[in-house]
Amino acid sequence: MSEEGPSGGGPRRTDQAAGNRTDGVAEPRAAHTPGDHVYATMRIILVCAAVLLQFGLGLRPLLAHGYPSRWPAVAAFVVLACVTAACCGWVLRRRPLPVALVAAATPVVLAASFCATAAVAPDQRFQAPDWSFGLVGWHLLVLLLDRARVLVAALATHLVASTALFLAAGVPDRAAFGAAGATAFGALAVQLAVLLITRVLHRQSHQATTEAEERDRLATRMLAAHQWERDRHSVFAGQLGATLPLLAGLADGALDPRDAGTRRRCALAATQLRRLFAENDEVPDPLVHEVAACVDAAERQGVDVSFAVSGAAMPVPSQVRRELTGPVITALSAARGRARVSVLRTDEEVRIAVVADACADVVTASTGRVVVECGVHGEHLRLEARWRKRPG
Repeated sequence: MSEEGPSGGGPRRTDQAAGNRTDGVAEPRAAHTPGDHVYATMRIILVCAAVLLQFGLGLRPLLAHGYPSRWPAVAAFVVLACVTAACCGWVLRRRPLPVALVAAATPVVLAASFCATAAVAPDQRFQAPDWSFGLVGWHLLVLLLDRARVLVAALATHLVASTALFLAAGVPDRAAFGAAGATAFGALAVQLAVLLITRVLHRQSHQATTEAEERDRLATRMLAAHQWERDRHSVFAGQLGATLPLLAGLADGALDPRDAGTRRRCALAATQLRRLFAENDEVPDPLVHEVAACVDAAERQGVDVSFAVSGAAMPVPSQVRRELTGPVITALSAARGRARVSVLRTDEEVRIAVVADACADVVTASTGRVVVECGVHGEHLRLEARWRKRPG
């Protein structure tokens, strides 16, 4: 199959057997978000608040005031303490509460609150003996802090149930109704304010982290761009430094353009420059593009080149691509009339093989990452450059 060269050169026979391209980029693992740290810190504070309020302000009314039936209030107190103790195992380790624990503990907390309020005398509800009314909201905050809608629904359920018990004993007078309203408003306002503050801190923390990550990405890109520019300057300077003596020799007549060695040096320099220019192109498959540039430069020198590619594209570092294509350039620049270039890629290895009717004095050397094998078979030179991808 023929196609145009990278610079619009003559047709080239190219047999490509590449499979479907698969990107080997693994999905990043989910990391802890900034909101996780905000919720973890707030839950520690809320657990401490729930323990202090329950044993500091709730235990005394439970023991001091008389109840028509004390055991439901005592059972509710024990259940709320057990819920707090169960949550401490995850909260103190700054881990999210399991969904099963939240789903089971939320109705238990609401039921305990209902039992504790029902045990209070009707004329003492929303007063000091009704110790569970304000306390239960803090337990719900511990359980549902990161589930705002469910938390608001649970607080509303708690308020409706307490109000229903309050009104079930009869229509209260204006003073009792006002006192109950002030108590309910004070407790719920503080708890909803905690929820609002947590949401604001979560949003600001997430925004600050996102901005910091964006700044880090921009700084990394700038450093990479500067490093790439320095590398480009170094490579171009090195290539031009090797080419300038050849141009000077041709200009002052020290080198004869008709000499085979001079023509080979010129072909080598032209192919190296062509590959170097191709390295700056933005293409999906840089390695094949750079090898195609070398083939195109050889074809412009009159060499009939057959080019074959097998295997899916894989990321190859730029320095490794230079070391892989270096022997290809050397072999193609020495070819007299015909050559065949093959690129074989697997998941672990990349091989580039060249068979050319080249001179037997072509010298290539292996590098630390690329292994080069070279041999002469009759009037043909066979060369192979091999790079194995390091695991991990």
